[in-house]
Amino acid sequence: MKRARLIYNPSSGREIVRRKLPDILDLLESAGYETSCYATRGENDAAEEAERAVARGFDVIMAAGGDGTIYEVVNGMAEKSARPALGIIPCGTSNDFARALGIPRSINRSCRIITSGKTQRIDLGRINDRYFINIAGGGSLTDLTYEVPSKLKTLIGQLAYYVKGLEKLPSLHPIHVRIETRNQVVIDEEIMIFLIANSHSVGGFDRLAPKADLSDGKLDCIVVKKTSLPEFIRLATAAVRGEHLKDPNILYFQTDYLKATAAGDKKVQLNLDGELGGQLPCVCRALPGHIEVFVP
Repeated sequence: MKRARLIYNPSSGREIVRRKLPDILDLLESAGYETSCYATRGENDAAEEAERAVARGFDVIMAAGGDGTIYEVVNGMAEKSARPALGIIPCGTSNDFARALGIPRSINRSCRIITSGKTQRIDLGRINDRYFINIAGGGSLTDLTYEVPSKLKTLIGQLAYYVKGLEKLPSLHPIHVRIETRNQVVIDEEIMIFLIANSHSVGGFDRLAPKADLSDGKLDCIVVKKTSLPEFIRLATAAVRGEHLKDPNILYFQTDYLKATAAGDKKVQLNLDGELGGQLPCVCRALPGHIEVFVP
């Protein structure tokens, strides 16, 4: 019998995991998984538990929660030489990573994906000493995800991000950033925001990085150049339709390595999968096939 460790965020998805926990354990046990579980209590708790689960030799680690929970679990596993397969039970606000893999937001169906046993090796991104599975970014709007209170996300879900975004738009301001790949400086000027995508599903948008592939060994980079507020809003509207990459105010490229620095003493906060990720400067690398995930 395989040993599985379920790491779950009890407040995710309007506390649905807490309510459904007996059903989850019963389904996994009936499929031959000896399952124990751990409820997270605070920041970095999921990462620390994932580290312990690897050390204890579990065959499978399951993350039940939103993208933030998955981010922490991955960071607890990524440095280890022997990494168990990762199962995803999506019940957060955006569930970008699960949506990119085609994992449904049904606890029963996502559990059955795990018990079916099909896996896929996917890439990770690494920025300095942290890992991301879906998206990294810097700029005026990248702090939205951790500025939205967890209680508000629990109550109104994805709408909470849009409310906060509208609130911040008037204070949007450009930052001077230099971004270079192995071979060239791609930009050295004022920009609004830069995003580094590992998958096509970002921030609730399915077309923000339409060419991104979780298994191609590349990261998709999108830079919004300095624009006026009305122009930025126009670009955001185009991004919803997936029509933004050819716009002259957008710089788009794919790479497996980049370095980003901010001009002067300007502090530019990084966001990794919706969590605080330090500040510029940063070095970012793609890690091909670094983790094994259960997929439909």
